[in-house]
This record gives sequence, C-alpha cells and structure tokens, in this order.
Amino acid sequence: MGENKRLRSKKYNRNMPVLKARGIQKSYADRTVFSDLQFDICQQDRIGLVGLNGTGKTTLANILFGSVEADTGVIEFMKKPFRIGYLHQSADYSVSGSQDLKQALNEEVLHQASKLGLAKFQEWEQERLNSLSGGERLKLALAKVWTSKPDMLILDEPTNHLDLQGIDWLINEISGFSGPVLMISHDRYFLDEAVQKIFELQNGKLFIYDGNYTSYREQKEKNFEDQLHQYNTQQRDIERIENQMANLKKWSEKAHRESTKGGSPSENRQMGFKEYHRVKAKKMDQQIKSKMKRLEQELEKNKIEKPEEEAKVHFQFDASGKRGKRIIEAKNLSKRFGDRILFKESQFYIKHGEKIGILGGNGAGKTTFIRMLLNEIPVCSGELWSSSSMKLAYLSQDVSDLPVSKNAIEALNLSDRDTVYRARTLLANLGLKEAKLNQPIEQLSMGERIRIKLTDMLLKEYDVLILDEPTNHLDLPSREQFEKTLKEFSGTLIIISHDLYFMEQLSNRLLVFEENKIVRHEMGLREYRANSGKAQTGQLAGAKKEQIMVIDNRIAAILGELSLLSPGEAKYAELDQEFKGLLKEKKELTNL
Repeated sequence: MGENKRLRSKKYNRNMPVLKARGIQKSYADRTVFSDLQFDICQQDRIGLVGLNGTGKTTLANILFGSVEADTGVIEFMKKPFRIGYLHQSADYSVSGSQDLKQALNEEVLHQASKLGLAKFQEWEQERLNSLSGGERLKLALAKVWTSKPDMLILDEPTNHLDLQGIDWLINEISGFSGPVLMISHDRYFLDEAVQKIFELQNGKLFIYDGNYTSYREQKEKNFEDQLHQYNTQQRDIERIENQMANLKKWSEKAHRESTKGGSPSENRQMGFKEYHRVKAKKMDQQIKSKMKRLEQELEKNKIEKPEEEAKVHFQFDASGKRGKRIIEAKNLSKRFGDRILFKESQFYIKHGEKIGILGGNGAGKTTFIRMLLNEIPVCSGELWSSSSMKLAYLSQDVSDLPVSKNAIEALNLSDRDTVYRARTLLANLGLKEAKLNQPIEQLSMGERIRIKLTDMLLKEYDVLILDEPTNHLDLPSREQFEKTLKEFSGTLIIISHDLYFMEQLSNRLLVFEENKIVRHEMGLREYRANSGKAQTGQLAGAKKEQIMVIDNRIAAILGELSLLSPGEAKYAELDQEFKGLLKEKKELTNL
C-alpha cells in the first residue's frame, strides 16, 4: 500500500470536500436523464452509486471523469490537477490485446496483478495472453488503474468476473486508498463491505444515504413506510374536510331554496323568512370557501405525495417433472490443454433438485466444465455422464448469438399471439420498456440483451438451468426478485457467480475447483467460507482426505447400482440407506 500513502495529502481533512457538484443536468434528445444534482465528495468517501438500469449512473460517472459534458451545472475540484482513475464496465476494459499488454507490463502492474491472483503473469506464453478470460482482463485493468496514482477512483461494476480472492483484495485495497472512491455496483456483498455512503439515482433526482447497502435498504424501507403513513393520514384529513364541505354545500343549497320559497305576505313579514335563509346560505358559502382555501394552502405548503413503490420484477420458472436421483455423474474426470492440467481424476455427482454452486479461481476450468457438460468440448479421460431425459437451459455471459438486426420479439422467434403477449409482459417485468421492443438489438445495452435471453428461458419449461454469471447487468431489484423465484424452482440449478449474496442465498451444495480437482462439498457457500483452513482451503488432514476419497468412490458405485434397480426392490432400499449414511459421514468428516 506504499503507493496509496504517497497519494495522501496533508492539505485536506478527510471530511472536507475534494469535489463539489452543483446543478448538474443531462438530457439526451427529449429525455432528461437527471437534473439539479447537488452533492459533495470528501477525501475519504466510499460511495456506492445505485439505481435502476437506465437512470444515468454511468452517465454521471462519465461527467465526473470529464468524458461527457453536463448540459448545465458545474463541477469544482478543490485540488488541481485532480487525477481520476476510471475502471469502465467489462465491455470496455482498458487492457486488452497483446499489444496493450506489452506496453502495460511494468513492475507495478505485475505486482498488483500478482495480488489479484495472476501469479507469474510475466511468464505466460503469447497464446495465453491472446485468449485471456474476462476475469483475467478485469484484473489487469484494475492493476493498471491502481498504478496510475489517481486522486480518486471511479469503479464501474468492478467485481464482475472477479473470483473470491480478487473481491477480497479489492475490498482491502479500497479500504486503504487515501482518496475518495465512487463505485457503481449491483454486488450487494461488495457494497456492504466497501462503502459507507449510498448515492441513489431515482426519477432524475439524487438521494443520499449514510451507511452501506444493508443500511440503505433499511432506511429506504423505513422512509417508504413513514411517507405512506403520512400520506394516508393526510388523505383521511382531506376526505374528512371534503365531507364537511359537501354537507355545508347541501345545507347551503337548501338555505338558498328556502330563501326563494314563497310564503304568504304576513308569514314573510312576521318571520323574516327569506332574509333568514339568505343570511344562512351566505354564511355557509363563506364557510365552504374558507375551508377550501385552508385546504389548498395546506396542500400547497405540506402536500405529501404517495410514495412510489419499487418496480416488482416477476419471474416464472417451471420444472417439467421429477427425474431419477442422478442426473449428472463424473468418474475419474480429467481435462487438460497441452501441458496445463485444469482438473484430473475427479469424482462427483449432481442429483435432481439440488442447487449447485460452482466455485474456483479465474482460469480454474469452471467454464470448461460447463462446455463439457454441454458436449461442446470432449473430456480428456474418465467419464461425464448426464441423463438423456433431462431438459437443460444455459444462460451464458455471451450475448453475441442474438440476431442484432432484429428486435426483441423477432429475436425470440414468436408467432403465437398468446406467447407474444406473455413475452411482452415478461420483458416489461424485467424492465425492458415498450419503446425498446421495437429497436434493433444492436442498439440495446448488454443488460437489455441479457433480459431478452432470460425471457427466452422463462417462456420454456426446463428441469436443469445452468446460469453463468446470471446477475451481471441486472439491477438490484431484479437480482432480488430473481433470487426469490429461483428458490421456488423445483428443478436443478448449476450456478457460476461472483455475486456472493446470490450464491449464499441459493447454493446448498458446491463443486469446488481445488488442487486440480473438482470436489463436491455437502454445504452452501456461507458454511464453506466459515470453515476457514478446512473446507475453504481444502487443507484437510491426509487421513481424512483418504477417508473422503473412499466414501466418494463408494457413493459413485452405489449410484451406478441404483440406476439398474427399481425402487420397489429390496436391494434398492438397502443401497439407498447406505447412500444416506455415507453422505452424513462425509459431511461430518468435512466439518471436523
């Protein structure tokens, strides 16, 4: 962290602004993205910039960076020159291609890259440099930004594709950085750990909350409930006053009628009948006007708007019936590229209905395993079996297979009227507005394209879903609703994700890429991470490892025998009982 210490300036108090923004407004054509934004950024601020997709988060970041001009308003820097290090979204990494890499390979970049898990990067062959993964590119881009000695950092979705080591490193580095950091992120774990303030863009306005993401959600929910209570109270008061005015109006109308009603001359003279009712009607008219004026003044000064509820995003999945216990099984599975071994002699299985999290560092072979499962690349040795009856859907990070000249409905290849209507409803629930449906896909953002692929999955019935970084480009409300729906999905989930919240919420079993093997763990991510030094590092005692290997081999053998038996046979019940006992024994050994 020596480079961060050199950035520290004695001139500025940590709570003094280093940047002031006043009256910032930006529009595109006839659409106002935001207006009259007012905020300060102080020396030690750690700010999470959140909001629905399309609310202008990246636009605001670009205005601060200077690559986009605001229509009106001013940004004042307290120090000049003021250097901002900007990590763009994954679609625009600043380090890509071998030529850029050759220029970027200095000692400091290599030092930071090694912290991010790119050990011996300088020794990598040219072939590997030309085919870096998304996670490896992002790590290099982060290292390059960090070594530019910035006064302030802007990080746009910095955890996309980062493994656990990289995320923990980034959180630690942000904590020690001497200047302010503005982070655009939908990663709730990251926002909880890294920020102390939330900037939320909503309906063209900026709302500021103290605290991390969890605190922001609690404050926002409380504010919503308080405002709803005040709104309902005011509405009851308005209703009461309007009822009073309605009654006065009825009495006034009756008094006006009585004042014009003809009686005998003697009766009118004796009682002053008309005058009495005329005065009564006039007095009531004045009361109505007075109450109306007071109500209007009250609403003008203290009108409470009904709070806007967050958009509810609805997903719907279905599993098309139960399958057998095994749907996927690996026996002595191995995969290598040249001399590089990804994994070898791996034994594991996946049962119907399990929620499996895939865990491992960048380059460990997670995506390769998925491609093997999809029969896109062969195994080197061993066996990877999958049930021929299962119906499988794969959501990848790649959206390049969408026909860019077509619009969303055309790309989904729908013709039935009811299905088209359902697709439009799903796309709307996912936040893709009606106007976007008629635009060619080439004009849509990455997040909008992901929504189209998700909709295609939602329209069909699957019993196995493979989700590769499914929450990338989804905003926070969409992520939370997506989680709730997947919890209700009765089929099998296979998840690759660096969104720790998402993994912790959903996975109840793990396949971990460790020590050049794929190892099954009978636990979710939270329990796995809690077992530091045991399950988390894979450093169990040798004797226990041997016991677990014996158990895994016996489990594989039992599953093979069960597949040949019917549930009614006596041998089936005996093997099933042994199978359950082995699972329990393995879990106890793992947790020792």
